[in-house]
Amino acid sequence: MTYQRLATQVLEGHVPTDEESLAILNSPDEDLLLLLHATYSIRSHYFGNKVKLNMIINTKSGLCPENCGYCAQSIISKAPVEKYAMMKSEEILEGAERAAANNAGTYCIVASGRGPRDSELDIVIDSVKQIKEKHKGMTVCACLGILKPGQATRLKEAGVDRYNHNLNTSAEHHESITTSHTYDDRVNTVGLAKEAGISPCSGVIVGMRETKQDIISMARSLRELDADSIPVNFLHAVDGTPLEGTSELDPRYCLKVLCLFRYINPSKEIRISGGREVNLRSLQPLGLYAANSIFIGDYLTTSGQENDQDHKMLEDMGFEVDLEPLNKEPITL
Repeated sequence: MTYQRLATQVLEGHVPTDEESLAILNSPDEDLLLLLHATYSIRSHYFGNKVKLNMIINTKSGLCPENCGYCAQSIISKAPVEKYAMMKSEEILEGAERAAANNAGTYCIVASGRGPRDSELDIVIDSVKQIKEKHKGMTVCACLGILKPGQATRLKEAGVDRYNHNLNTSAEHHESITTSHTYDDRVNTVGLAKEAGISPCSGVIVGMRETKQDIISMARSLRELDADSIPVNFLHAVDGTPLEGTSELDPRYCLKVLCLFRYINPSKEIRISGGREVNLRSLQPLGLYAANSIFIGDYLTTSGQENDQDHKMLEDMGFEVDLEPLNKEPITL
């Protein structure tokens, strides 16, 4: 198998087999630039040299009853994270201003917990309406946990463009990470968003003691789910969580994972997400040969790279910020 031949086949509609997928993950390090070059031929076919910027706000921190082993906000976590109830709309609007000031075309409103209470949903809906009025064309993503029937429709009517709910890992590995909800709960929430007409965003966390076959299964499941946007997180193991002490990933392996996700989901927005700074380290720029999207600013409970460093990275690599919104309206920043 040559990487370029496989990339050409992918552009013709071929889905990599398990054998081909393992060959990517197991590829020798001396082949890495060849693999990235071939992967970029897929990425550039659909997205040119554009990169989407996303900024996140943690509107409710800690206080989560779920037992997810990777999460510092979980009920079983002993990590010293800040805990606070749902922000007021004014604070959420200030976050949108920061996103606009940093050319982030997508603003992600995130809240901890199993799912949103009606009162919390009301705050999000009020905030989204005001954001859409002031920043026409800004893509608004909500990530509020497991949805109940009717909640996705309310979010859609308010102007939410995208809903994020990650699969996080494979169906086979799910119970090793959490038992307080099922894998199907996650799949069903993505389905509710799609049914309401919201663009589905769903991704993974790599580095939670999964196998390479699990990673292939994740990429395939997201293809079957038809997620429009796929955030690929690399575990940043936080002290006080059950996954504390998990070894950092090899940056070259992280790049191979990103390449695999592009080969299996060629036309989808693939976002390098949490943990890129500590896992990809000096190889972060190379990730953009596979991915076409990044988070800028801080994450939920960990710090990110300085915004000006991210913008400089894009400039140095010859990439351009993609400001085209989901609804195709001009963005007012």
